[in-house]
Amino acid sequence: MVRGAREELLDRLAEAVGSVTVDHPTRVAVDGPPAAGKTTLADELAVVLRDQGRDVIRATIDDFLFPRAQRYPRGEYSAEGCYHDTHDREALTRVLLDPLGPGGDRRFQPAVYDHRADAAVSPPFTTAPADAVLVVDGVFLLRPELVDRWELRVFVSTAPEKTVDRAVLRAHRVSTRADVERRWRERYIPSQELYLATARPTRRADIVVHNDEPQHPVWSVRGLP
Repeated sequence: MVRGAREELLDRLAEAVGSVTVDHPTRVAVDGPPAAGKTTLADELAVVLRDQGRDVIRATIDDFLFPRAQRYPRGEYSAEGCYHDTHDREALTRVLLDPLGPGGDRRFQPAVYDHRADAAVSPPFTTAPADAVLVVDGVFLLRPELVDRWELRVFVSTAPEKTVDRAVLRAHRVSTRADVERRWRERYIPSQELYLATARPTRRADIVVHNDEPQHPVWSVRGLP
């Protein structure tokens, strides 16, 4: 059976995860702009790892948002607000990343917020096996406050216009194209430009995936076996 580029990418990502040797769960970040394909890639990687017998914990930065009333002190379309005010990074590190990291007790919570209900949540603590893999998808995961808390850093890159088109298709039942485009062009794309300029996530990533064509991704690997 001929394997396509997508399968080859997932094999390479799984190989990179397998190359990590630590005495605590392996923490994997799948970073990138909104609508770049991060969640799909993270879900697919989780399936491959589980098929290999790994215990996988899936989480997303969207489950560590501040409540809506706290997210927009600079305005609903502020790019600076998107970058600085959206996510509860303290909770992310306290209940998920640090417990699964060096010296942690491996007792973690996968979420603190339900974005559908716009409400705080407190799921029960779970203890992860030492050889588990945490796969987290989301924006801004390689920012300076978080970058050292990952054993593997993946950045999914997509042309901005591609993300706008994908966002319109994804949200067509709940928002007009004009609403989606305004949010993307005033908030999301400029916030990514700010992130790229200040945090330089593509330089910090171990693997950069160019995902303009999801079935034909192109990737580059840095500093891995």
